[in-house]
Amino acid sequence: PTLHQIPRRNPNPSPNPGLLPRRRRVEMADGTESEQAAVVGDGNPSQLSKSAKKKLLKQERQAARKAERKAGEKERRRADIERRRREWEESLAAAPSQEAREAMLAARRETRLERVGKRVEERGARAKRLRRAAEGGQKVVLDLEFADLMRPNEIHSLTQQIMYCYAVNGRSATPAHLWLTGCSGEMGTQVQRIPGFDKWIIEKEAKSYLEAFADCKENLVYLTADAETVLDDLDMSKIYIIGGLVDRNRWKGITQKKAVDQGIQSAKLPIGNYLKMSSSQVLTVNQV
Repeated sequence: PTLHQIPRRNPNPSPNPGLLPRRRRVEMADGTESEQAAVVGDGNPSQLSKSAKKKLLKQERQAARKAERKAGEKERRRADIERRRREWEESLAAAPSQEAREAMLAARRETRLERVGKRVEERGARAKRLRRAAEGGQKVVLDLEFADLMRPNEIHSLTQQIMYCYAVNGRSATPAHLWLTGCSGEMGTQVQRIPGFDKWIIEKEAKSYLEAFADCKENLVYLTADAETVLDDLDMSKIYIIGGLVDRNRWKGITQKKAVDQGIQSAKLPIGNYLKMSSSQVLTVNQV
């Protein structure tokens, strides 16, 4: 079952809900409750709480910086294209004869054709590796059942991680057999927007991994930093699950709790043996 926040009904609603922030109690994944401020009203900044105003300003600054960065990158790309075009025209004009210019143009066309041919060849080889992995590769599941616990920007971040994960897996000499489970609702909508997603060589399931692998539940292993067992070697008979959750540590321990509640195995990667991390050993989806 999907774990999600369960807001309690307020038995004494505010007589002026359009002006005041309401506090609500939220049941956390570990069974405890915490109080959170829920801003209600028409979204007018003058009616927001102090913390909500600070959060809104922070989001606006981040959006402005992102827009400025994208505009700068676009301008740099445009300038680079213009510089290369100018250099090519200058070198072509400096050719000693018409025959030399024609030779330069022919060489350029040949280079472009070779580049296109190489990309087509690489795509074909990648597709072949992924199809081979689908027949007998190590099964790895990305659990996408946590959309209810994430903010819009976190869902966007997870979508980007899934893209990187698929790209890196495709470049691997021995790719994994990737599965997306719980690929429905808002999460399903977001991944469907990924360019070329419909052509991905990957298993896409709207249902949970418990349903998808109902006949081999004993082989499910949830990879979580909170597990006690350390995974030193991969077992081809096992199906390893990666939690698709970007939460900035708000839901610490949730994947381990999910594994325990569902009665499936859990394990953690031996990160400390190979990497020095200054703080948490929680990795992103594509890092795993």
